[in-house]
Amino acid sequence: MIIVLCLLVLSLSLPAAAQVPKAPDTESLRAGWNYIATPRHSEAEDKAVLALFKGLRVSDVVDGMDAVGLVDTGTMDPEIHALWRDTANFTHRFVGIAVTARYVPTQRPTAGVLDVEAYDAWAGDWYDKLSPESFAPVLRPGSALVIEDAPAADVGSIGSFNILEWKRLGCAGVVTNGTARDTDEIITEKVPLYLRRVGRGIRPGRNELESVNRPIVCGGVLVVPGDVVVADGDGVVVVPRAKAEAVARYALKIMEGDKEGRRDLYKTLGLKPDPSIKK
Repeated sequence: MIIVLCLLVLSLSLPAAAQVPKAPDTESLRAGWNYIATPRHSEAEDKAVLALFKGLRVSDVVDGMDAVGLVDTGTMDPEIHALWRDTANFTHRFVGIAVTARYVPTQRPTAGVLDVEAYDAWAGDWYDKLSPESFAPVLRPGSALVIEDAPAADVGSIGSFNILEWKRLGCAGVVTNGTARDTDEIITEKVPLYLRRVGRGIRPGRNELESVNRPIVCGGVLVVPGDVVVADGDGVVVVPRAKAEAVARYALKIMEGDKEGRRDLYKTLGLKPDPSIKK
């Protein structure tokens, strides 16, 4: 009994990371089992983290990732690029807290040939039940919506209407490893969007929503809800939440040094100051 009690006390004194989670039974595994938990953070906690990254560039943050031992970790495939760029005021840049969604290719048949009324009903039902935007209620000021989509589907899961609605809900920017449609309008609307390529189709008949706010893979990197997403003309980098403060601290040092050096060069070369060198 004494030995058992000692072992119990010892186990309770171990840090959470050192405690081995109980293995699921076979039936639980058969029903589906998630090994990576979705962390939860308050809006106030998110705001505090975002303040650390204010004004930081992707290149600065990548340097910060290197400094904490995360070399080549979190940097998305360069094919994930800005749909539009504003090199005067940098409004295409954003920093946000990851909210995730995963769409997968469907195995269901298409509608076939229907009359207009029946087709509209079929498409509406698909949107409502198979490929909804269930992540919308999770969005709040400072969110970065990151979408893993059906990789080969010519589907515009993102369009000119819904991206504006996400912005209304507080979304700072959107990243997808897939496509978007209505891109002329999105450029005009000036909502930050980072994507792999342009799409044309709609979701019905092409993809289904698999999960919301679960770990996903986008641009070849793991994105866990609550991670920090930084995006600019150099691409997208994802910072693990646990390393965010250390990464931001080092990145700030790099950015301030770069600005100071370039301010001197601007004076020497007679260049007019611009937002990129402002303190």
